[in-house]
Amino acid sequence: MIYPSIDKLLNIVSSKYELVHIAAKRSKQITEKGFLQMPAQKYKSEKNIGKALEEVAEGLIIVKHV
Repeated sequence: MIYPSIDKLLNIVSSKYELVHIAAKRSKQITEKGFLQMPAQKYKSEKNIGKALEEVAEGLIIVKHV
């Protein structure tokens, strides 16, 4: 995977494991509900997991640290 870069994503999320969890959960939501937070043409990735990572990179998914 080239975009978004892992370095940029790890500035937003504290660990790779948390990133995987967030992206998988969001990807499943996209698959089930079909709701995208950006216009479909704006995504570079065709797959839902890539779209979820793009949303994290754009700051559309808020990560709460409890």
